[in-house]
Amino acid sequence: MTCFSYAEYFALFHSHPAPSRSAVPPESPPAPAPMGLFQGVLQKYSSSLFKTSQPAAVDPVLKAIKDGDDEALRAMIKEGRSLAEPNKEGWLPLHEAAYYGQLGCLKLLQRAYPGTIDQRTLQEETALYLATCRGHLDCLLELLKAGAEPDISNKSRETPLYKACERKNAEAVRILVQHNADANHRCNRGWTALHESVSRNDLEVMEILVDGGAKVEAKNAYGITPLFVAAQSGQLDALRFLAKHGADINTQASDSASALYEACKNEHEDVVEFLLAQGADANRANKDGFLPLHVASKKGNYRIVQRLLPVTSRTRVRRSGISPLHLAAERNHDAVLEALLAARFDVNAPLAPERARLYEDRRTSALYFAVVNNNVYATELLLLAGADPNRDVISPLLVAIRHGCLRTMQLLLDHGANIDAYIATHPTAFPATIMFAMKCLSLLKFLMDLGCDGEPCFSCLYGNGPHPPAPLPSSRFNDAPATDKAPSVVQFCEFLSAPEVSRWAGPIIDVLLDYVGNVQLCSRLKEHIDSYEDWAVIKEKSLPGPWRTSAGCGFGRPSGNTASNSWTLCLSRAG
Repeated sequence: MTCFSYAEYFALFHSHPAPSRSAVPPESPPAPAPMGLFQGVLQKYSSSLFKTSQPAAVDPVLKAIKDGDDEALRAMIKEGRSLAEPNKEGWLPLHEAAYYGQLGCLKLLQRAYPGTIDQRTLQEETALYLATCRGHLDCLLELLKAGAEPDISNKSRETPLYKACERKNAEAVRILVQHNADANHRCNRGWTALHESVSRNDLEVMEILVDGGAKVEAKNAYGITPLFVAAQSGQLDALRFLAKHGADINTQASDSASALYEACKNEHEDVVEFLLAQGADANRANKDGFLPLHVASKKGNYRIVQRLLPVTSRTRVRRSGISPLHLAAERNHDAVLEALLAARFDVNAPLAPERARLYEDRRTSALYFAVVNNNVYATELLLLAGADPNRDVISPLLVAIRHGCLRTMQLLLDHGANIDAYIATHPTAFPATIMFAMKCLSLLKFLMDLGCDGEPCFSCLYGNGPHPPAPLPSSRFNDAPATDKAPSVVQFCEFLSAPEVSRWAGPIIDVLLDYVGNVQLCSRLKEHIDSYEDWAVIKEKSLPGPWRTSAGCGFGRPSGNTASNSWTLCLSRAG
């Protein structure tokens, strides 16, 4: 029913952390140029049969840095070899020294080429950034002392401080903050170092950042604050820390979802308890009008629902256009349904028209959701609480007939469901209950035994005259023409002419004739009966004559306790 919220977009993005931004310096030789087939064969055999394989050439500068050979590197500098030229990835020897944590080499290179201290690779990574990513604190401190800029970010606008928080390196964070790193710098998602440390529940880093000037109300691109992140990810310790430092308990994202709403959605019970204890407002709706109680009912979390019930406004629930009962019934959360009914939520609260339109069948009641799910227990709960079985555009009884669930049908009829239900949007000249039961003759007999009115089936407008072509049947609401003209009423004979029903025309008419008398078959019904010679005897039932009984079923509507006897008979057959 709903689209992703901003918070959900963030959660989806953040659940797959980006790979490390510190690229490994390339060492493999370049790929050979393409060659012809004959040249390739010659080279293959000449290299494998007549030559010994030679190891790839090793860059002496890179080897000296990897080995931490300060003397070799110093000799190269004295010889006048330029070590300030980047390779094809934009890496300088200074970057290599920071990456491998070779402090001696790093000092030599920095002093020899001081102008390269903040030079970036093609990924816009500085030596300081690489040293931080790799956790080389001595190199990190040396670069900062030499004047390295601490806030230069990579292509994703992630600074060394951000990466230190990502790696939970408290000492690196402390060093960077002491050297005036910006604690409120935002990456390309608007994410700050504090957001990152909160998501990892890293209290030590959070303390350093806040002491260093990090704003507890900083918002990312979706309006999400660090406290929202803590509630969303269930980080209770981080949540307590932020609340202690003045963060807004009722913070809301750009889609109006509150921190409490997100905690309920993700079923963080301890976080919900803490937020409510701190005075979080349970009546702040998101952009779709859903309250925390709605999402808790949808998730089926009984404990959270129980905690929210006393603090949720019934007026705000009504204003939302949907009851938590709808959501609990839709998801088959029976325990939550019981809790809501015990709290006296309106069992007949309808879906608002704009919400009902999201369903093809235009359902409006919680009872309808329970019947659609074939949930007999929930159906009984709602009916006992006073649910009206005749409020929906399509009667729940018709849904139960379609499912063939006799127990649900019994419950609905016992609580006043109209056995002669019609569908206002798809009008027929005969009860829709008969239409829904046509493909199961035993079910059709069962309904007729209970008093379903079969006479309208034989009240044809055209009688023995010619019939117009039968309209194409439509069982979908969205197939109805967009016009102000009232839909035409479908006659029984027209419906019976549908290809998927016509082969059962004779037996269906035969069953109905057992319950009606003195009727005239229209010309189209006669055509159906005449189409199969074994059905000729059916026509005789429609002729005037004494009242009849057939298959133990009395002619006309039953009286006394016939209905209860029929229930017993049908239930025993179902069993």
